[in-house]
Amino acid sequence: MQIQAKPEHIPFAKPFRIARGARTHLEIVRVTITDGEQAVEAECTPYARYGEETASVLAQIERVIPALAELSAQQAKSELQTLLPAGAARNALDCALWSLIARQAGSQFPSPYFQLQPALETAMTVSIGTPQEMARQARDYVAQGATLLKVKLDADNIVSRVAATRDVAPDARIILDANESWAGMDLPALFDALAPLEIAMIEQPLPAGADDALQCFVHRIPVCADESCHTRADLAHVRSRYEMINIKLDKTGGLTEALTLKEAAQQQGLAVMVGCMLGTSLAMRAALPIAQDAAVVDLDGPVLIGETGKDVLTYRDGQLIL
Repeated sequence: MQIQAKPEHIPFAKPFRIARGARTHLEIVRVTITDGEQAVEAECTPYARYGEETASVLAQIERVIPALAELSAQQAKSELQTLLPAGAARNALDCALWSLIARQAGSQFPSPYFQLQPALETAMTVSIGTPQEMARQARDYVAQGATLLKVKLDADNIVSRVAATRDVAPDARIILDANESWAGMDLPALFDALAPLEIAMIEQPLPAGADDALQCFVHRIPVCADESCHTRADLAHVRSRYEMINIKLDKTGGLTEALTLKEAAQQQGLAVMVGCMLGTSLAMRAALPIAQDAAVVDLDGPVLIGETGKDVLTYRDGQLIL
């Protein structure tokens, strides 16, 4: 096999804001693998929150190319799990190998290994702004047919922002994502204030490693672990604090670990959400096997970056159309 990795810079159609700040562009790493007959691609998004940057991810990939290039695709996928830790670099390689194995079997990933539904409800993400700005975003999504909204929040004006969103989306399912920003807050009181707004779930209210307070009260609203759960090794910590986990391939280090994490989580009574870093349709396709029976699907990355061009996934009426 020949393996190459290169960085790509993708500007957004409009800025995207979460608790950690605003984003105006995306830096990804794209991997290409060829076996002399087939050529496949996959991508990953280096994430600074996890100590990753484009240069470090490229260096990780380059380091393991000599070992992987001498193996079959199936052998390489197995060996990769121990050659690299969970993270963006392993994700790009793992997903490319899944795709190559499918091509070598005369098919196109996710076939022949996974059966997909023709359409999946996916969250549409409302980025942080004033209550009026967030209501405007939500109203636009609902007008386009969205039935599930993911509302990004920091520690300011939480209830007023959510209430403004609910006012313009009375029938939508709403989930909240605090991105670890609610440390030091009275969470029981905040959950009580949010409960009348019929919130389906709250994602990662406290920083990973500092979320013990979630054990100390009954959650009126289910809580989902994002930054607190990367792989199966995190489930022992998660079980007493959360009702759901968010599986992202850039955290698990690819589809191989993501499938195992999903099975283990469900066996332990945890609901599963499938999410994404910001990315293109190529990254979203790789996560589709996890999405098939997930309680929440959040794969709107291409919408957020304003992706255009060929091979772009179709988003219509609040659904990802396959």
